[in-house]
Amino acid sequence: MLVKIHKACRYVVAVCDSDLIGKRFEDIKEGKDVQIDLTGGFFKGDEKTKQETREIIRDMRNEDACFNFAGKESVKLGKEKGLINDSGIIEISGVPIALCLL
Repeated sequence: MLVKIHKACRYVVAVCDSDLIGKRFEDIKEGKDVQIDLTGGFFKGDEKTKQETREIIRDMRNEDACFNFAGKESVKLGKEKGLINDSGIIEISGVPIALCLL
C-alpha cells in the first residue's frame, strides 16, 4: 500500500494499492465517461504496511485531514477505520475509489 500526505489548507492523505500505481482506468457511469488516473504523483507515495497505514490514518484523522482511497485493499482499510461506507464507494473498471472529507 502506498501512502502520500499532501499539505494544503489541510492535510490530504492519498492511500493506494501498490499494484495500481502507474495505471489509468476508464469507464462509463450513467452515460458519462469517468476515469481515475494513477500515473501522476498524487497517489505515488511511500510503501507502508497495513499497520503503518492504520497508524497514519489514525494520526491524520486527528489532524482533520481529507482522505482519498484507491484500490480494494485501501478502500477496505478506509471502511475498517470507519471513514467510508459502501454508499460512498464508486468503481471505475472494477477499481473501488472513495473520498472522505471530515
